[in-house]
Amino acid sequence: MPYTIKPKNKKEKRKKTPSFKKLTQPVNDIMPNISPLKARGNKPLQMTFEDQLNALIYFHLEEHSSGRHLLQALKEDDFARNEIAPQEGIEKSSFFEAINTRGLEQLLEVFEALYPKATRILPRESSNLGDLVSIDGSLIDAVLSMTWADYREGAKKAKVHVGFDLNHSIPSRIFLTAGKADERPWAHKILAPGQTGVLDRYYQCHKNFDLWQTEGKHFVCRIKARTKKTVIRPLEVKPDNFIFYDAIVLLGTPGVNQTAKELRVIAYRIGPKEYWIATDRFDLSAEQIATIYKLRWNIEVFFAWWKRHLKVYHLIARSWYGLLVQILSGLITYLLLAIYCHEQYREKVSIKRVRELRIKIQNEARTTELMDQEKHSPGNNQFSISAKT
Repeated sequence: MPYTIKPKNKKEKRKKTPSFKKLTQPVNDIMPNISPLKARGNKPLQMTFEDQLNALIYFHLEEHSSGRHLLQALKEDDFARNEIAPQEGIEKSSFFEAINTRGLEQLLEVFEALYPKATRILPRESSNLGDLVSIDGSLIDAVLSMTWADYREGAKKAKVHVGFDLNHSIPSRIFLTAGKADERPWAHKILAPGQTGVLDRYYQCHKNFDLWQTEGKHFVCRIKARTKKTVIRPLEVKPDNFIFYDAIVLLGTPGVNQTAKELRVIAYRIGPKEYWIATDRFDLSAEQIATIYKLRWNIEVFFAWWKRHLKVYHLIARSWYGLLVQILSGLITYLLLAIYCHEQYREKVSIKRVRELRIKIQNEARTTELMDQEKHSPGNNQFSISAKT
């Protein structure tokens, strides 16, 4: 959907900086298919969905520290006022009302349309290992007014559950719960048939291992070393290899929590640390399974980078609805950056490239502003007349 907001002269179309337009172009391509955001009464919307999404992308891109910081930029920063803010500006009450009550359905549609678009653009890594999805949860510090969140270690917290596409290094699914919510049920919702879930030992659940195999969902999950194993058939382990255990087993205690279906357990040693992995990937070597679990670390790297550099957890909303709006917009921003960094540099997202993008946007905005000032200055007009004469 094209933007037609005019900050100064309503007869002129707003000019986008080239770099910001490149960043947001994948979203602009999707917009015609997104459900329109409608006003709930006779009063027109002060902030359209396009305005809301642009403002949230700008919030994450520029590492604003709060909603008030963003609103100040929308009023005082030339680029933000001319390119991001609604045509008539936006007041604090209207902005926060929009974030906490509107746009979630549209953001979900954008994310669900943008993710497959990103997978078609970004290179696919480790394709020989299958469709790999790492699943993990991340706690968000909350405030006392967030009554839906739970206490943990003396502070209110919420939890975001994310599926991370390891083949393309981008997030693919998201759920938001209270802080004490069990993470294991969400793995079932995140994982799709044919995919391989890559999980830490917190997700060890023998009933789920049986259920996932029945549903055609694969798993590579770390388990506790002391878990009881009934060996059905030992598999060959090469001498002098970091893999020291490989067998087809029934996992758990008979009559208590033993799996109904056979699975495979491998164990390997890295330095002094041992890793025990349960999986139904009988088609892979033990070394390949160890490699898959090693890739799980990528979701931890993503969470750390996402929190630190896009300020996703700097709360501008207090309701469950508003927080999910904020987190979804952070995921969308990350997908846009992943596409941008690949198309411009053939690289993965990095803070170096993000900083370059921020500087480009500001430089382009200043250049455009200076050109407009020169174009409309009296001296420039006089020069133009004398030149024609």
